[in-house]
Amino acid sequence: MSGTVGGGLLVAGTTSDAGKSVVTAGICRWLARQGVKVAPFKAQNMSLNSFVTRQGAEIGRAQAMQAAAARVEPSALMNPVLLKPGGDRSSQVVLLGKPVGELSARGYHAGRQEQLLGTVTDCLAELRRTHDAVICEGAGSPAEINLRRTDIVNMGIARAARIPVVVVGDIDRGGVFASFFGTTALLSAEDQKLVAGYLVNKFRGDVTLLEPGLEMMRQLSGRPTLGVLPYAHGLGIDEEDGLRVSLRGAVRESVVAPPHGADVLRVAVCAVPLMSNFTDVDALAAEPGVVVRFVDRAEELADADLVVLPGTRGTVRALAWLRERGLADAIARRAAEGRPVLGICGGFQMLGERIEDEVESKAGTVGGLGLLPVRVRFAVEKTLARPVGEALGEPVEGYEIHHGVAEVAGGEEAFLDGCRVGSVWGTHWHGSLESDAFRRAFLRRVAADAGRAFVPAPDTSFGALREEQLDRLGDLIEEHADTDALLRLIEKGVPEGLPFVPPGAP
Repeated sequence: MSGTVGGGLLVAGTTSDAGKSVVTAGICRWLARQGVKVAPFKAQNMSLNSFVTRQGAEIGRAQAMQAAAARVEPSALMNPVLLKPGGDRSSQVVLLGKPVGELSARGYHAGRQEQLLGTVTDCLAELRRTHDAVICEGAGSPAEINLRRTDIVNMGIARAARIPVVVVGDIDRGGVFASFFGTTALLSAEDQKLVAGYLVNKFRGDVTLLEPGLEMMRQLSGRPTLGVLPYAHGLGIDEEDGLRVSLRGAVRESVVAPPHGADVLRVAVCAVPLMSNFTDVDALAAEPGVVVRFVDRAEELADADLVVLPGTRGTVRALAWLRERGLADAIARRAAEGRPVLGICGGFQMLGERIEDEVESKAGTVGGLGLLPVRVRFAVEKTLARPVGEALGEPVEGYEIHHGVAEVAGGEEAFLDGCRVGSVWGTHWHGSLESDAFRRAFLRRVAADAGRAFVPAPDTSFGALREEQLDRLGDLIEEHADTDALLRLIEKGVPEGLPFVPPGAP
């Protein structure tokens, strides 16, 4: 099939992490392979993992990944509202790619969110005008009845745009039928009219054993299940929220490939508070023989060949956390012994001599780890950029998202916008390790400093691996979903006569 489709679809979920991002990306890739010009959309996203578009707009990394699945350039229209948590009760609000201030959760839901409905519907309308189809992703659950009045990302946007809704449920958690039924039954009659069907996600086993339940769900709700997606290991797509990453597990679920040389290379990522863009280490984890772990104890650094200090939305808070846990002393000892350390963005700032922060933490002047000749001053204006350059004799691309302005006063070697002293490296650039030749050159230096007989594989292409993963998502939809039914929903809109499931929203 190819040509114009027209229309849209909202992928909602019974819970957070039900698989909305995966399903949205999978539908985008399936449609793109059919010749459909498709775009992803998420009206409001709460995430510490973000990306910078070529126009200098900050959006959620999940939407950038979905744009890659759709084979289109990401834009601010695809994620008009991004909330970046700065603690348990407040977030930075990024509107159309630019920060507009900090708001408490109460302040946001008390009025600001409702005011944004017009903005997000305008963005969705523009995407629908310029694309054949738009696949929208919801957030959390559409049945959060305490937030329905101000909702702009689930049934609020579906109702405003009159697009059908498919609800995804994670059967691996258990209770998927109750979740489907309860989600539908807690929606108002008007909202229920848009819920067109369900998708079971992460199923393990014989699908024929599930079929009686699927038929009962159809009888109880009057809505079909449009697919049963199997549990797929090692998808390796960008995570939406760094707050929920496991500190003990390896990155993703992928099996570490055998090393190309004689040794493996062990990478320990300090899981600092408000960790952001931890996806930076995905490119390391993709290398054969590189083992990546997230750690939160000093003793876990002992056998690491490389320690990474990642980005964070709370640089001063993360610095205090490193000191409280003894990690700061352990990192300083590593540096004195010539063992490799890499700081990215907030991690780079922590490695410096001094931080002046009247913006993020409002803590004033705070001493850094003192491992790099760098002084950082936090500016009100956020730097959002897509730099291109060269390091270690290789071309590099990246993106910058930071309030801290670094003054680099020396170092043994320039390193992107930062520097190197001994075996300690620092830069503001996110995504630089996705540049294959540069990553290999950097890992060779790390292996030499760590005394490891590790050799980077000569042919690892992070971009090609990402494309393979996105194709796997498309395969999940094509092979295990009722694609004819999905296409009818996208083309023709909400079906007539969907029944009401009592009791409905109070």
